[in-house]
Amino acid sequence: MSQYFDMGDETLWNPSNGVSLMFQRQVAVFEAEMALPSGIGPMENDECQIRPDTFEVFVNALLAKHRRTSHAIWLALSDGFTATVLVLAERAGIDVDWEQHRTTPEGPLRDVQVSTVTGMPTPADGGVWAAGLRENAGRLGRRMPR
Repeated sequence: MSQYFDMGDETLWNPSNGVSLMFQRQVAVFEAEMALPSGIGPMENDECQIRPDTFEVFVNALLAKHRRTSHAIWLALSDGFTATVLVLAERAGIDVDWEQHRTTPEGPLRDVQVSTVTGMPTPADGGVWAAGLRENAGRLGRRMPR
């Protein structure tokens, strides 16, 4: 069995039920974490509609949050979800503002991991950060059936 994540008449992803359920639960976690709707609608009759305008805002907010942290555990917990969302965004033709996200984040950093040995780390170089996410999304995208 499988479920469909669609935008209009186009299927963006057709995962198994178990993977779909886990992803939907992670969507709820990140919506709560960012206090922002994702645009990923409820699963009804094995189909879920994604609203492009809302999803675009969510994707860019998720990337901004990811960029503003250097906490190893937060990044480990969010990397797979973020890469999966990037695959859906690419398939949906969502405009990801990579140039904006590559810049050094302004203002206070969030979820910073402090080490007694190295002090307070800063987020990775923007180009390295973006390339890593895009590479991870590319790997996952090849395993995400439509």
